[in-house]
Amino acid sequence: MSTAPIPAQSLVGVIGAGAMGAGIAEVALLAGHPVRLLDSHPAALDKALRDMQRRLHRQAEKGRIKHAEANAAVERLQSTSTLADFAEASLVVEAIVEGLEAKRALFKSLAEIVRPTCILASNTSSLSITAIAAGIAEPGRVVGMHFFNPAQVMPLVEVVSGLATEAWIADATYRIAEAWGKRPVHTKSTPGFIVNRVARPFYGEALRLVEEVAADPGTLDAVMRETGGFRMGPFELMDLIGLDVNLAVTKSVFAACNHDPRYAPSLVQQELVAAGRLGRKSGRGFFDHTEGAPPPQVQNEAPASAPNRVGLAGELGIAAPLVERLATVGVDVVKLPAADSRIGKGYLLAGNAVIALTDGRSATRRARESEHPNTILFDLAHDFAQATRLAVARSDQCANGAYQTALGLLQVAGFAVSRLDDAPGLVVMRTVAMLANEAAELLQRGVASARDLDLAMQLGTNYPEGPLAWARRIGLAEVREVLANLATHYSEDRYRVAPWITRKLLGGAEL
Repeated sequence: MSTAPIPAQSLVGVIGAGAMGAGIAEVALLAGHPVRLLDSHPAALDKALRDMQRRLHRQAEKGRIKHAEANAAVERLQSTSTLADFAEASLVVEAIVEGLEAKRALFKSLAEIVRPTCILASNTSSLSITAIAAGIAEPGRVVGMHFFNPAQVMPLVEVVSGLATEAWIADATYRIAEAWGKRPVHTKSTPGFIVNRVARPFYGEALRLVEEVAADPGTLDAVMRETGGFRMGPFELMDLIGLDVNLAVTKSVFAACNHDPRYAPSLVQQELVAAGRLGRKSGRGFFDHTEGAPPPQVQNEAPASAPNRVGLAGELGIAAPLVERLATVGVDVVKLPAADSRIGKGYLLAGNAVIALTDGRSATRRARESEHPNTILFDLAHDFAQATRLAVARSDQCANGAYQTALGLLQVAGFAVSRLDDAPGLVVMRTVAMLANEAAELLQRGVASARDLDLAMQLGTNYPEGPLAWARRIGLAEVREVLANLATHYSEDRYRVAPWITRKLLGGAEL
């Protein structure tokens, strides 16, 4: 069977005229296809047609496309009320209600109408493509074509192969997405596919820290943005998505993965949903979104005095730019003969304060095991040369004078400092380690390639870096150490290390 994408002039059918269906139809129109749009609700269909025509003409007015292109696209757009009008389609994409039985019934009816070479694609974000396809005589023609909202803007398309999906179908769908100006990735049908599966720890770890009263949502969001380099923090993003929607995805993945503790829903989130605090759409979620409400508060430590000299023991690894920042502002950084392995591979000594990057242990545990009570840990930054904030934790035994010395040192280097309760792994480090661990788990299971896993997380969630690439910069051994220390602290299977990481380390291979 040919793997060439469908011709630009061939008919594309879209079923479902909601935001996603209309967006997909618009993408196909701008790629030159005649498009037929169907919805069981005539009012929704009429609205979608009007909105699409308005958006196309607005793009022409703004110079993004030519007026002739907009007019031609509008002429190629048709509505229909019957599946029979898809008989000549080369591709049909469904974007109806997220229900397995509804989708199976639709594809079974379509399969009896369309040509044998027609691709039947589902825009489902979470349902099994294997299960959707199981109801038709030729399940090999069914594929996932998961766009992200808004489909006209977001570049990522997950091309999802079910157990029966034929290779040429998946390849042709991938090339169609490319021809439409998108960045597709291949993935097997697994709960949550790539993005919704790998992203669970982004929310889950932050929610756990709030449950443990380690910090408030506003502070955690600020750290994730200004330290981790994420475009949005987890709590503001949940408020934007809708807490009910985010919780439903978590519950779906949790159930589909046989209640694996990695995906356990948060009690805090469930309480907010039960109270009707769903985020922006209800006016309140983790934050107050009513008119005139103050912005979320961020905890900042008061200014402290910085020492003129600091010792550097060992190497700071990914945090090495911190040394350059200190030298730039006139702090004398003195190289010490060796590092105490009980403390870590590298750290700073300022007076009697030990200042080190978190390794997944709490500061209190690290102080006890190293016999150095004045231990202060700082969080992972995506770019230590550019970050504007650091989260820190101090051991329970730490003297306030030692803490103030460490605080002043980080502040003079140009960081706003947010103190968290002594939570192991702080927030960015534990989140990134868990994201990388989840991606490694899918890599181990052959769900997607390392390239596609990283690309999907960057394009689908706007992460500053793919989790596997980020893990490589941190060091696989360091990521495994963080996870192992978290597992020890919590005594939970949630933080078990993905076998792929261990195998790579034992084999001495790079990502």
